[in-house]
Amino acid sequence: MARIFAVANQKGGVGKTTTTVNLAAALAAHGQRVLLVDLDPQGNATMGSGVDKRTAPSTVYQVLIGLKQLSESRQRSEAGGYDVLPANRELAGAEVDLVTIENREKRLKDQLATVASEYDFVLIDCPPSLSMLTLNGLCSAHGVIIPMQCEYFALEGLSDLVNTIKQVHAKLNRDLKIIGLLRVMFDPRSTLAQQVSAQLETHFGDKVFKAVIPRNVRLAEAPSHGLPGVVFDKAAKGSQAYLAFATEMIERIKTV
Repeated sequence: MARIFAVANQKGGVGKTTTTVNLAAALAAHGQRVLLVDLDPQGNATMGSGVDKRTAPSTVYQVLIGLKQLSESRQRSEAGGYDVLPANRELAGAEVDLVTIENREKRLKDQLATVASEYDFVLIDCPPSLSMLTLNGLCSAHGVIIPMQCEYFALEGLSDLVNTIKQVHAKLNRDLKIIGLLRVMFDPRSTLAQQVSAQLETHFGDKVFKAVIPRNVRLAEAPSHGLPGVVFDKAAKGSQAYLAFATEMIERIKTV
């Protein structure tokens, strides 16, 4: 059965989508069966996987409101070697449409249950807000991967996110836990980055992944080619870091 992970952070621009896409491709490169669920109306994870959000016959929006089944809406990312449940701007309307639907926070969970046996990993790219979409992601997941930059404001937002996860765990999803914190866009030359990194290790211990994702131009260039970074330039430092992160994830789920 699939292990389901939400990639979440209420702060925008912290590398959630980059992490989701590259972890999916890296896990696939390690022989894992992966489904990526794009829960962000911007659809960046969809496009970054080489799937055109503008021509997708159906998306996660139709799945959430009950017009389509997940099994008929997923598409193959030929570039990444994994399946994608795509998203586009239609998804922005899901907040309103879900209001009248019963058990609205568990719509995605119910759909994932129908395909869980077909995958080893399901990765959910959550939007940068605590919306009904993010709540669907958290209610579906066994754990949360938190990508974060090592800077002061990232620490500020982290406590809010941890409290949110605790509330969802208490009220809606007893399986939910923090799997780990991933340091991204890391600049080892920055004293502040080193200090924040050390603080994270002190407070969260082994919840902080050993893998560290450096700032990397090749990772930033990859989406414009419709490719995950680990496929676009496997030798790049960022790609190598994500491949190492995938190995660490495979090992970590054996103990959680």
